[in-house]
Amino acid sequence: MTMMAGDDETQDRPRRGRSGRSERGGAAARRAARAGAGPGQQLTYIRRALKPYEVLDEEALALVEANADTVLEEIGIEFRDDPEALALWKEAGADVRGDRVHFPKGLCRQLLKTAPSVFTQHARNPERSVEIGGNATVFAPVYGPPFVRDLDGMRRYATIEDFRNFVKLAYMAPSIHHSGGTVCEPVDVPVNKRHLDMVFSHMRYSDKPFMGSVTAPDRAEDTVAMARILFGEDFVNQNTVVINLINANSPMVFDETMLGAAKVYARANQACIVTPFILAGAMSPVTVIGTLTQVLAEVMAGAAFTQLVRPGAPVLFGTFASSISMQSGAPTFGTPEPSLVSYGAAQLARRLGLPFRTGGSLTGSKIPDAQAADESANTLNSTVLAGTNFVLHAAGWLEGGLVSSYEKFMMDIDQLGMQQRMCEPLDVSENGQAMDAIREVGPGSHYLGCAHTQANFQTAFYRSSIADNNSFEQWAAEGEKTAAQRANQLARSWLETYQAPPLDPGIEEGLLDFIAKRKESMPDAFA
Repeated sequence: MTMMAGDDETQDRPRRGRSGRSERGGAAARRAARAGAGPGQQLTYIRRALKPYEVLDEEALALVEANADTVLEEIGIEFRDDPEALALWKEAGADVRGDRVHFPKGLCRQLLKTAPSVFTQHARNPERSVEIGGNATVFAPVYGPPFVRDLDGMRRYATIEDFRNFVKLAYMAPSIHHSGGTVCEPVDVPVNKRHLDMVFSHMRYSDKPFMGSVTAPDRAEDTVAMARILFGEDFVNQNTVVINLINANSPMVFDETMLGAAKVYARANQACIVTPFILAGAMSPVTVIGTLTQVLAEVMAGAAFTQLVRPGAPVLFGTFASSISMQSGAPTFGTPEPSLVSYGAAQLARRLGLPFRTGGSLTGSKIPDAQAADESANTLNSTVLAGTNFVLHAAGWLEGGLVSSYEKFMMDIDQLGMQQRMCEPLDVSENGQAMDAIREVGPGSHYLGCAHTQANFQTAFYRSSIADNNSFEQWAAEGEKTAAQRANQLARSWLETYQAPPLDPGIEEGLLDFIAKRKESMPDAFA
């Protein structure tokens, strides 16, 4: 990413008011100071006071569960090209026919009884550790895009520098609780070696919890080995320090890559998010109930498999649900049907006793515009209201997941802060009741100058870091900046002031030595 002074030099010039005087006075200076003041106090993961919004009644839940049992027993799930997985299922009592596994009714549910409903993912900074499950919600950044939209307005392939920048921004963001995983795909590093640089970036440039590599079993092994250097072997053996995304190849297939990574992490007692990747109409039926049936069957098979590998290994019920345009086949976001799938899947996860992952700030827009804001708000609202425990793609997602956007990242974390405030319990203390203010003001006056308002005004309402709520004249005097331009300015300011969290030099040396030896052990590969 090239750091430049600004998007447009004319935007930073003082505007003249009707009097001819410059209007960049105290108000503009205060706003500029706020923009460069840094991200503010870090927030812990959310402990939701809001009850989850539910769309399925008992009859509908029982129907979906019965249909999923039928899918598992009669149609089956393929575990492709993994003889060990098939042998484990056969030993457990499943009917294995080639790569297709048919599950007796109740088998998967019985196996899942050993999976924890709540667990802790430990961060290297204990204050950043997160609880996953129950009433907790954890926000994590975008995952997987090969492109970025940078601060100079360019859409281009991502680099390792972009990767580090997004890790730094996530570390600084108060409302991001997790460093995430593949925040973008650094294509300037060989495919077979980039996982080492990505995992190290999470470990070095952040002290929040992070995700591991799943693109090959040996890369998962490298992640676990690096975690043991960072945390200590005994600690990793007894605790969960890495969470990992295991996608089903919907419909109804798990391939050898995902199965291999799942086995590595489950055996090491590290968490797996078993997630069907659903574009309804292409990878699942077009109906909500039909999609929920397939999702439940796929998750139960994949999650139960982790318990075959190691009973008690942490596993999440995941789903990524989107609809498609029936005219173009492209994924669509922010529409009602995927939200209904998320609400229903969350209910099914709670009935299984598993933590739930879905959602984020999703959009098909190509730039951080009104479409992006609308679609992202719709998906994020339903994500939070569903009672989601782990939220992937919470910030930075653009262009249907093809792009990680710096500006969108900053706009999204502003929305995450609002959601965090929304989930807090209402203040019913004496101060929250505000009876002294009501008595002081009485009929016909106002609350602006009363003692209660003066004591609470700094924290009473959420203050957006992106939105402009000033008069037209003040907005014009400050350069007529759009929300995206203000987000751009904020991202630049954060990256300029970033300071890495401390890391023991001996641990850093051990990680770098491990990475060097692993890279020397294999030739570069870019495919």
